[in-house]
Amino acid sequence: MQDEYRTVAHAGVHETEVNRSRFLCALAPAATEQEAQDFIAAVRKEHADATHNCWAYVVGADASIQKASDDGEPGGTAGVPMLQMLLRRDMRYVVAVVTRYFGGVKLGAGGLIRAYGGAVGEALDAVGTLTRRRFRLATVTVDHQRAGKVENDLRSTGREVRDVRYGEAVTIEIGLPDADVDAFRSWLADATAGTAAFELGGEAYGDA
Repeated sequence: MQDEYRTVAHAGVHETEVNRSRFLCALAPAATEQEAQDFIAAVRKEHADATHNCWAYVVGADASIQKASDDGEPGGTAGVPMLQMLLRRDMRYVVAVVTRYFGGVKLGAGGLIRAYGGAVGEALDAVGTLTRRRFRLATVTVDHQRAGKVENDLRSTGREVRDVRYGEAVTIEIGLPDADVDAFRSWLADATAGTAAFELGGEAYGDA
């Protein structure tokens, strides 16, 4: 699994102009391939009168799903450079649609490749990206007497507290980088005089 990847924080659109052709790049987060396809369909509907609606998406932290379409532009001049730009920027769980309104000047293959790839790169800069990092889920179970201090210490040291549940004991769910697990285990034993239980869970991604 990738230790980290980048994605877009929210949907957005950025417009560029190349030799009188308008290129509108719409970006959106996409957790699944279906979400990516739904976004593409929505943009195509909105810009049904455009000359082309080319697209690319990458889904999966390891980029397991990668697809692109030239939508009528010469083969390899639109979707592929868009996809390459997403991959070059380590983007995952993201969909890009570049809508082109033809301005009357032909750009040639090289010009198209630069325009479509460039539109995606500029849109990523304009919309903004965030990094998500892999971590281990872990559960700390501690008595009520110590729970408040443990939770405060976790938050004050920047640990990601994901959930706190109160029952016979207090269960605190946290996220930890793999490299920190042993040090955290020692800290917890010291902080609770060895009374807290610590259990490692699966892996997930969270904002870095």
